[in-house]
Amino acid sequence: MRKKSRLYRRRTALVGVGALTAGLLLTSPQSASAANLVKNPGFETAGTADMPACWEKSGWGNNDFSFTTTSDAHSGSKAMKVELTRRVDGDRKALITESAECAPVVAPGKQYDLGLWYKSTTPDASLTLFRHDAAGGWQYWTDLKTLQMQAGWTQTTVRTPEVPAGTDRITWGVSVYGTGSATTDDYTMEQVADPVPDPECTGTAEQCADGKWDVLATKNPVRSMHSVVLHNGKVLLIAGSGNDEAMFKAGTFTSAVYNPANGSYKIIPTPKDMFCAGHVQLQDGRVLVMSGNKGYPTADGTVGYQGYKDSYIFDPTTETYSKTNNMNDGHWYPSATALGNGDVISFGGLKEDSTGSVTAERWSDAEQQWLPTWKVNQTWSYWGLYPSMILMQDGRLFYSGSHVFGNNIPGTGSAIYDYDANTVTQVPGLQRKDERDQSASVLLPPAQDQKVLTIGGGNIDSNPDANRLTDVIDLKEPNPAYVAGPPLPQGTVDLGNGKVPQTGAQGKMYVSAVLLPDGKVLETGGALHNRANPVYESSIYDPATGTFDPVAADPEARGYHSSSFLLPDGRVMSTGDNPGNGTWNHNVSIYTPPYLLKGARPTITSVIDTEWNYGDTQRITVDRPIAKAELIRPAAVTHSSDPNQRFVDLPLSVDGNNIDLNVTSNPNLAPPGWYMLFAVDANGVPSVAKWVHLQGPSALSATDASAHVHSFADSPEGTVAGPGKKKTSQKVSPTVAGCDRHYGSINVCVPTAFPDEVKATTAARCDWLKANDYGRLKVNGKDDPLKLDRNRDGIACGKGDVAKR
Repeated sequence: MRKKSRLYRRRTALVGVGALTAGLLLTSPQSASAANLVKNPGFETAGTADMPACWEKSGWGNNDFSFTTTSDAHSGSKAMKVELTRRVDGDRKALITESAECAPVVAPGKQYDLGLWYKSTTPDASLTLFRHDAAGGWQYWTDLKTLQMQAGWTQTTVRTPEVPAGTDRITWGVSVYGTGSATTDDYTMEQVADPVPDPECTGTAEQCADGKWDVLATKNPVRSMHSVVLHNGKVLLIAGSGNDEAMFKAGTFTSAVYNPANGSYKIIPTPKDMFCAGHVQLQDGRVLVMSGNKGYPTADGTVGYQGYKDSYIFDPTTETYSKTNNMNDGHWYPSATALGNGDVISFGGLKEDSTGSVTAERWSDAEQQWLPTWKVNQTWSYWGLYPSMILMQDGRLFYSGSHVFGNNIPGTGSAIYDYDANTVTQVPGLQRKDERDQSASVLLPPAQDQKVLTIGGGNIDSNPDANRLTDVIDLKEPNPAYVAGPPLPQGTVDLGNGKVPQTGAQGKMYVSAVLLPDGKVLETGGALHNRANPVYESSIYDPATGTFDPVAADPEARGYHSSSFLLPDGRVMSTGDNPGNGTWNHNVSIYTPPYLLKGARPTITSVIDTEWNYGDTQRITVDRPIAKAELIRPAAVTHSSDPNQRFVDLPLSVDGNNIDLNVTSNPNLAPPGWYMLFAVDANGVPSVAKWVHLQGPSALSATDASAHVHSFADSPEGTVAGPGKKKTSQKVSPTVAGCDRHYGSINVCVPTAFPDEVKATTAARCDWLKANDYGRLKVNGKDDPLKLDRNRDGIACGKGDVAKR
């Protein structure tokens, strides 16, 4: 359905759109205090082309329809009826005319309350908005609310999100995308009053500007490198062998469940080495864990890491693992992306023989198992390790270019994958695509905007200074392309002789990015080089302004194998760090953002129903006024990667302390599962989250979200490739982890390439290893490629070696 309708989508925003006149941008703005910004709100004034003045027909697709000015009115003598008598795809809309005379003027950053009276004989009707961008013209903005079937006249209101920068006018109306009719009358549009002034700070001035970090007294008992926030508010911390070969050989595999409510940890028996597995929450709240470590590399580096085929499910209720059927391949470092129908798709990683897996895997929610290869569309492409695959609103996948270990995929380093068509289209613009190893990519708030931010990165093989690059892409554009974002703020870096300010183009890899309930993104942690030189810097990115604001830095080193994630109380937890020298940081840091130091926070006093369906209107009550509400999908993060993290805006209808929340009708925007529901006041202060479960009716959780798809990346002009020749795997170097196995033990990673500033001499390399806390290094085998054992006594960087400077 989606593929056939794509031909129509680019026309969607154009059908029925009048040409803009030069006067559009010169017209004086309407008064913000106007009682009603809609002209001819009751259709009483006649116009042209069988439509009332300031109203126009719009829509697309294969359907039979009619627009009728009817006398069956709520008030006055006229109302507008839109009816579909047959539909294959598409919709029909009655919209305010997109012209200088009719389209209401709006101000960026403001919100507007929209209201109308309606009757409907179909559940498939929604309130749809378009916006005019001063540079880009008219474009689809959002579907705000699904209208329930009503036999009699019913009033409904909804509050828009904040108007995006560059927007000067909007148009809106009702779209019908199923057989039946919607009749509307008496439209209203009023600007929301400006928010109240900021409350007084409850911390120090510095804390209220930058937040604060606290290092908890109780340490994390396991060497966790995977963190999953469970729908009961607890956190699953997965270690497996914890990158410790001795534990692997002993068969000692661990996980822990952390309870933020009381600070306790519970050790969980773990059946397999889930070190560097993939994981994702299923729609029922259980955690699917796929693959992991079947075997460590050999000491001489001739055999690399190996991924097993096993897969497990963790049940938060019983806090136990149970086995599923096997995957078709081993996948050490696989991706894991939840789809709009509850399935999970996975790419990449290393097979059982250390080669790269080219097999796509699909978990069927309906069958509760991994599907056989022949049931899964295959590109036979190697996507690398932990490739960041983000679900787009039309069901395609965006590979952001964030990955782990070495160079990016061939081409531009970023792509859109259409599973149904089984095609890959390259997306341009990603800066220095082969230095985005261990970068972070995140779907920016709100998910409806379809913008992705990619942050930092390096290259674990060539080991240059990590960069401070950021890139932003708007996936709504017909031909989306990355554009350069602002550079990362710089902090201090520990080069082995204490912390010094970063200079030049120095940034960080291993960076974490966390969606916050005020609609911003915290980036924190990271290191300058391959498992060494931690960077102490955190900042908050504001999607509305496209800027970073430096904030307090985590006092703990958070490099390789660290994770940061949002807790239901609005704080951020950070754990882990393994610089490669055999140490492990068991300290846990908690970040309190500035919004929690602005006085009392709003409270969600009741949630009428925690089981939500797509297109619902759900009522909550709050103890004081709020400005917005959203769903945030809980974290499942490792190695800077959490492609399922998303923030879904919930437009509001306000009646005192009763708030009606309008749930998206598109399951690709919010895949089924458990979400944290936050209510946020006008000062950006969030409530403590309530947990709600989003599960749509079968008709919506299937494949046809076309009624809510408007000109999103219709036909990208990049190079398009179909499935390649069938093959079993891709050859991968056993040093893919960037470690020279000729030295030390399995969990001690001497880099294959030293940083650029380290001279290629024994003395300089040994000085760097000593400064970064590498201990006694045994030489494995007879080769000494880095020339660290000059006296050939089997010990690298010994006194005899350094003496031969």
